[in-house]
Amino acid sequence: MRKSLTDYDVYPEDMLAYLRMYGPHFNRKLAEYAVKKMTKMVDNKEVNIVPETKEQVEKLLKDNNIHVVNNVLWDEVYVAGMCEADFMHSSVPSEKHKALYIRNVIDDFDAPDGLIFNRWYSDMCFKGIPIDWEEML
Repeated sequence: MRKSLTDYDVYPEDMLAYLRMYGPHFNRKLAEYAVKKMTKMVDNKEVNIVPETKEQVEKLLKDNNIHVVNNVLWDEVYVAGMCEADFMHSSVPSEKHKALYIRNVIDDFDAPDGLIFNRWYSDMCFKGIPIDWEEML
């Protein structure tokens, strides 16, 4: 297996504290923060995404008979928000498909652990959005 290029990154001390506690996964605060930064277009207006609760996402999965194996902490909540912002009512036409999307992203068999978190962090870096890691602890 190749060495991750992120091994060469220099992280802020508070981010290291976060990673020591939660690994490359979303806790409640970070998932809510990340989803609140998401938007979608509705009737030609940019609308903020409202984060779902962990219970709402788990109910969505249960109601659609979808079982997710590899969820860690609040990763499902982040993925649900990402689906809502980017794909809902286009390539993801229904709540059932949203549940399938969540499972497919979380349980992607060839994705390394923490890929969802790392994609989000990369987006934030690319956009120049700083993260108050101390606030996320």
